[in-house]
Amino acid sequence: MTERAGRLGEDDYARLDQQLQQTDSHLAACYPGDAGVRQPVHTVYVPADRYHSGLAADWGAQALAALAEHGPSAAALDGLGLPAGLMAQIYDRVRSKLEREPIEDLRIDFEDGYGHRSDGVEDADAVSAASKLAAAGRATPFSGVRFKGLEAATRRRGIRTLDLVLGTLAERSGLPAGFVVTLPKVSSAGQAEAMADLCERLEQVHAFEPGRLRFELQIETPQAVLGADGTATVARMIHASRGRCSALHYGTYDYSAAVGVAAAYQSMEHPAADYAKAVMQAAAAGTGVQLSDGSTNILPVGDRQQVLAAWRLHLRLVRRSLERGYYQGWDMHPAQLVSRYAATYGFFRDGMAASAARLRAYVEGAESHVLDEPATAQALAGFLVRGLDCGALDEAETRALTGLDRADLDRYYLRRAA
Repeated sequence: MTERAGRLGEDDYARLDQQLQQTDSHLAACYPGDAGVRQPVHTVYVPADRYHSGLAADWGAQALAALAEHGPSAAALDGLGLPAGLMAQIYDRVRSKLEREPIEDLRIDFEDGYGHRSDGVEDADAVSAASKLAAAGRATPFSGVRFKGLEAATRRRGIRTLDLVLGTLAERSGLPAGFVVTLPKVSSAGQAEAMADLCERLEQVHAFEPGRLRFELQIETPQAVLGADGTATVARMIHASRGRCSALHYGTYDYSAAVGVAAAYQSMEHPAADYAKAVMQAAAAGTGVQLSDGSTNILPVGDRQQVLAAWRLHLRLVRRSLERGYYQGWDMHPAQLVSRYAATYGFFRDGMAASAARLRAYVEGAESHVLDEPATAQALAGFLVRGLDCGALDEAETRALTGLDRADLDRYYLRRAA
């Protein structure tokens, strides 16, 4: 036996294991890592009374019409701000996406976008919208409902609407795959905990599988970011949700107004927005909770110059979010789908070759001018996986560039053993 210089015995290791057992369990439970599920690149908000079963196709048709009118070729869109030649690479892909899957995530809105109606009207709209969602089938990969939330003034009305929506879905077809509930105006961990309790009760009364109901927290109040005790409330919210929180969504305009930003300067790129989103990002890291940026209220409508200016702004803001690790945002108008997918596809195709080359060098142990570590390899694989999920990249080309198939990429992304 080789003589060792170390003097620690098995009892020393066992003592440390016992001492840290509770810490190990806490970290494993609270920070399980990415769940490995697809994240939509956007959420489309539609007032409940305007929703219908063919809405996704209608939005796609309107987006295609805007593209045909204001950007009939890649050359016509060269001025939107993408690197030279990139628009030519993605133009047909964007058009195909608008034909095939224009909306990835749909949110039927009973909150700000819907407003306040009489109880009879909102009851009827809740049942109608849920019936139409059931009839739509898999028109969108992800869907859900935003109700009026748990604030005292709206609590009973909001919960009644949610109950009616879920009851109607239970009677018609069950919950669609990818269905979530959006909880707006959340400002305390107590509300997140109450929402988890409510989901449990709703599962019982509507005979849904336990744990099936999940919700997004809409971060649009300063109190959700920084609490009265000086702690990051949003971090406490995630863990108070008992595993039911699926995402954090930043609310651009409510949050900006609440911290005193004048209307003319409210934006996804305001320093106040960046601060809030940085806190959200740190709070969600390692939890498996996804992040979504907000929206821009500058819509691509009017003459060609107005539409192009709005597309240019939206494309820049979406690209900015992507570069900062926010892979999802809100879209409020059909024509925004053009700039959403142009920005998203441009981002992934612009970075595909370099990311693939670095990942291949890491996997093969080849000498490279970049010394990548396991965490970076995970990020490189995740970049390619996200590009594949949204249609920006094709598996044949990522396999050719990396030598890895999709299952291999998923393993590196999720750090699972082969």
